Amino acid sequence: MAHVSLAQLWLPILLSAVCVFIASSLVHMVLKWHASDYKTLANEDEVRAAIRKETPAPGQYVMPHCADMKDMGKPEMQAKYQEGPVAMLVVMPNGSPAMGAALGKWFVYTVLVAFMAAYLAGRTLAPGTHYLQVFRVVGAVSFLAYGFGSIQMGIWMGKPWSSVAKDLADALIYGLLSAGVFGWLWPR
Repeated sequence: MAHVSLAQLWLPILLSAVCVFIASSLVHMVLKWHASDYKTLANEDEVRAAIRKETPAPGQYVMPHCADMKDMGKPEMQAKYQEGPVAMLVVMPNGSPAMGAALGKWFVYTVLVAFMAAYLAGRTLAPGTHYLQVFRVVGAVSFLAYGFGSIQMGIWMGKPWSSVAKDLADALIYGLLSAGVFGWLWPR
């Protein structure tokens, strides 16, 4: 079977990345369906002051912290879990969020997802493959790449399942857009 080279797929890679970037901008800035994913603490200023007092370096933190899994069963550790709060915390560098840098990284990510979808499709589908078959392969790969990380966050980090469901809806939109672009521009 003849394969499709990545060089032949440069246009669908870039165009699908641009389409996903635009769609994600619309989802977050126009539809704003993720606005309810984040809640505010009633005593936010007190919590901020307590965290700031310790000056933690940017990183990922958990509380209560248990250095070794064998300590999880100790009564004092169990008491901390029962007393609460149980939380995961990501501390970022101080200062206004760098939206330009984050958007740049997001665009690079969309290109990387499109590149990987192109690689897989190019290795498994021949030139002239029917639109729907290209759509299925690229759509599945793209949906997995954009959405399934959120499921892990729901399982391991306690991300609310309602938020995970919205992330999967986003991923479906992004996967369908990517699939449509690749199916339309697939080499004949």
